[in-house]
Amino acid sequence: MAMLFCSCADNYKRVGDEAIKNIFPSGIAEDFTLTYTETNGEKEEDGEVVSRVVAVLKSAVSNDFDNLSFSYRTFPDGLKVEFFDDKGMKSTVTADFGIIYSKTNLIDLQGNVVIETEDGKKLEAPQIFWDRNNDWIFTQEKFKYTNPEEGTVMDGEGMDFNRSFSFLHANRTYGLMSIKEKKDD
Repeated sequence: MAMLFCSCADNYKRVGDEAIKNIFPSGIAEDFTLTYTETNGEKEEDGEVVSRVVAVLKSAVSNDFDNLSFSYRTFPDGLKVEFFDDKGMKSTVTADFGIIYSKTNLIDLQGNVVIETEDGKKLEAPQIFWDRNNDWIFTQEKFKYTNPEEGTVMDGEGMDFNRSFSFLHANRTYGLMSIKEKKDD
């Protein structure tokens, strides 16, 4: 019986393609701040191009893995992103961990993810994905959505919506919701 237990050990030394490869970032930034701006291409009278701030991303640490064939950037110590719309209204996103996949423009936010809009709407979830190409946000995890304007608190599982929360689709919901009726005059 003792021989049976001794013979079950994995003494195989892994080499070549099956060996686990260490992956190191091509760059590490501390106190990372990225300001994303857009311009409409028009010039002012003095010849300067007018631009506006679209987003500001801040993180204690950013690891850049752009040296890989499927490049990405991680934020292992969390991140905070402030988004500004055309009118200067600010929305804030915070998370404990984040990954930005460069080639697919997909952002994976994990751990205590909170999205807050300037008008007080708030979404909380353990994980949220943001498709930057389509400006679409989604999760299959449990969530809590608070809308103080309508006096609603909605809990559920699975949700997708646009960044302004003007379109919202929840898969399974439960919670306190009030429905306003329009009066016909």
